[in-house]
Order: sequence, then structure tokens, then C-alpha cells
Amino acid sequence: MCRKELFDPSDAYLRSLRKNTNRILNELNHTDNSLKEKRYELFKELFGRVGKNLNIKSNFHCDNGYNIYFKDDVFVNVECVFCDVGRIYIGNNVLIGPQVGIYAVNHPLDMELRRQGLEYGDDVIIKDNVWIGGHVTINPGITLEENVTVASGSVVTKSFESNVMIGGNPARIIKHLK
Repeated sequence: MCRKELFDPSDAYLRSLRKNTNRILNELNHTDNSLKEKRYELFKELFGRVGKNLNIKSNFHCDNGYNIYFKDDVFVNVECVFCDVGRIYIGNNVLIGPQVGIYAVNHPLDMELRRQGLEYGDDVIIKDNVWIGGHVTINPGITLEENVTVASGSVVTKSFESNVMIGGNPARIIKHLK
């Protein structure tokens, strides 16, 4: 799944893992945002790594959870969707706006394979000090280097270097930052 190899997501073992993920997500999304300690315990149960000061507002959605790795001081606003068939790495001091979609999953271009329901993981890496505005879409296989700002509503279809502000559909460099 995480080796960019096609797999069948209807596999019984994978379905059982997703059932557990859905149980945790249901509890998380029904736990008041003010109950930080309770939510943090659920984060530790759900995610592959949980750094200090992780704050994710409900509602939050993901495929698996265990393929998401958070470092320290991360804020994720409401209604975000992380498709973590591949791994999603979130660095230190990252701000993620509302209704952001991060998609570390892809499907084959070949129609016959796609009709079989096959898919594969394609990691997304968000490095330190990144700010992602609301309604941003980050496609599979993307790396955002340190200190990138992504303007609201952008669709990120390629990786970007450090110290830039990007925006648009598809996202492009708007300006270089200090």
C-alpha cells in the first residue's frame, strides 16, 4: 500500500483496520474540542505519530490514521480530509486551514485496472513552518518544503521549494519569501 504498488482496498484485513479507524474517528468527532486531553489520547490511538501541541478540530476525516505522522505544534482546522493510503508527514509549526484535502492516494490511469477498484499510496510531505489556507487541495506525491504559504482555494499539483507563497489552480509561485 505504501510502496506505490497497486492493491485491493476491499481486502478483509484492511477493512478491519478501517473499521477500527472509523470507531476512533466517530468518538473523536463527537468529543468536544475543549476536551483537549481526551482528544489527545484519541490522536495517539489513531495516528502513526503525535507530536506535542497537536490540535485538530472536528470534524476530521481520514482513511486509516496510522499513515499520518505529526510533529510538534500543528493546528488542523475544521472539516479536513486526509486520504492516507500513502503516508502523510506533517512537520513542526504547521497551520492547516478549514476544509483542506490532503490526498496520499492514487488510482491507475488504465481504465480496466481502475474498474477493478485498485489503488496505490503516494506520500505527501509537508515540512516545517508551512501555512495552508482554507479549501486547499494537495494532490498525491507532493512535497512542500519549509516555510511555504499556500493561498486559500489552491490546488497543489506539484512540489514546491522552501520560502515561497503559492496559489491558484494549478498552484504556482506568487512570490518568494524571506
